[in-house]
Amino acid sequence: MPVPHLMDKARPFLNGGRILVVKLSSLGDIFHALPAVHALRHGGARQVDWVTQPEYAALVRCFPDVDRVITFPRRHFFRSFRSFCRALRVTDYDAVLDLQGLFKSALTARLARAPRRIGPSFYREGVRGCYTEVAGPRNKDRHAVEEIMDVVTHIGSAPADPVFECSFPPMPVTGSSPRVAYLPCSRWETKNWPPAHFATVINAVHAACGGQAFLLGSGSDQTVLDFIQEHVRAPLHNLAGRTDLVQLGRWLQAMDLLVTVDSGPMHMAAALGIPVVALFGATDPLRTGPYGSGHVVLQHGKLDCQPCRSRRCLRPTRDIACLRDLEPDRVTATVIAKLKP
Repeated sequence: MPVPHLMDKARPFLNGGRILVVKLSSLGDIFHALPAVHALRHGGARQVDWVTQPEYAALVRCFPDVDRVITFPRRHFFRSFRSFCRALRVTDYDAVLDLQGLFKSALTARLARAPRRIGPSFYREGVRGCYTEVAGPRNKDRHAVEEIMDVVTHIGSAPADPVFECSFPPMPVTGSSPRVAYLPCSRWETKNWPPAHFATVINAVHAACGGQAFLLGSGSDQTVLDFIQEHVRAPLHNLAGRTDLVQLGRWLQAMDLLVTVDSGPMHMAAALGIPVVALFGATDPLRTGPYGSGHVVLQHGKLDCQPCRSRRCLRPTRDIACLRDLEPDRVTATVIAKLKP
């Protein structure tokens, strides 16, 4: 049972309070915040608004628990400062919850002028003075979703099982099943599995299970996805650079499985309940793996340097062996087992 002083603080939230959530980026981090937002809204908050960067605004509008989306003008902050402050102060919020913990998010929380400004335990960049309170003790040995859920406990509400409340308009997809999406690229080279390995897996999975393959990625991934396409004999749809974030959600929603490196779309698929086979190299699945049941994380598992959490390989040979030596046969067997349980 929550202690009395936390119950007193919780009262505005649980009896019709107005809450402003600040989670500016990135794609995966935004999905990590969804269970906390859902718990706050369904714990009694009358209104939940969300501040995010412009590139994520349309995505956040797909979250039913969010009433209003406010965009953070990161490219023209000083030029848009007054209008941004006005947008933050249209509503008299009972509290602002900074779920990012960086200077720009803490500044946003301060500008909103709410009586309570609650920061996360993982705050950085010297922003503690921007908060009236911090939610939970610092503990990095857990998933990011669980870190953010500290805010629910902090206000005296018992957190329920995490719920990712999001939905996208249906994407009409024709052709045979299973439909398997493959996402080979991230912004870190130490997260990326070799493209030739992806091509090998796509061919082998199609030979065993039939169906269709879908390549996902941004326009900057075009060269990699074109290479994979050239080496694949299965029916393949190359969607590189052809989807915005909402369209990406629509495509993922129509898939039977996603095979991916550690990436933002991995978290989107997990939130939508799409099974994920995730390939991890430099990063730690304990903190940033696909959240929930039904997913499989594959790692090399025999290197002392893993996870290094570095954008560049720290080995003397710079060979990214943690992913290079993750065998395609092992990934193929895992994918086939997920498609043919």
